[in-house]
Amino acid sequence: MTIIGILSDTHGLLRPEVEKALSGCDQILHAGDVGDDDVLNRLKRIAPIVAVRGNMDYGTWSNLLPVTEMLKISGLFFYILHDLYQLDVDPPSAGIKVVVHGHTHRPDIFEKDGVIYLNPGSAGHRRHDYPVSVARIRIENGTVHSRIIILDV
Repeated sequence: MTIIGILSDTHGLLRPEVEKALSGCDQILHAGDVGDDDVLNRLKRIAPIVAVRGNMDYGTWSNLLPVTEMLKISGLFFYILHDLYQLDVDPPSAGIKVVVHGHTHRPDIFEKDGVIYLNPGSAGHRRHDYPVSVARIRIENGTVHSRIIILDV
């Protein structure tokens, strides 16, 4: 069994509630608008992290982040980007099982053509009336179980 913590849109704010929600994860994925590298350094203390650059990530530190990333976790391909409207691959054709994205600050999970699209929402500053949230994925026997975690902040 593998547990993946997923977050996006921290914008430089890593709340203690977010760190607690991600504790015990085997891997962390950050879908952009990180805000600064202190967020990444703190997340690295919890689990190995893969992060992509969002439209609000500026400066030397963010130049090291890719705009998209594809990786294999527990035999399944994940594709990470910030803005789903910038998706530049056909996930089913590419063998991708999960597309992780952010940008809207609105948490959402849906499945289309056998691919799970997951937006964990914003783990940082609140936007509109959306909750502060993260997501967790559990991979067990090749099956993906995903859920949004609404944080009480």
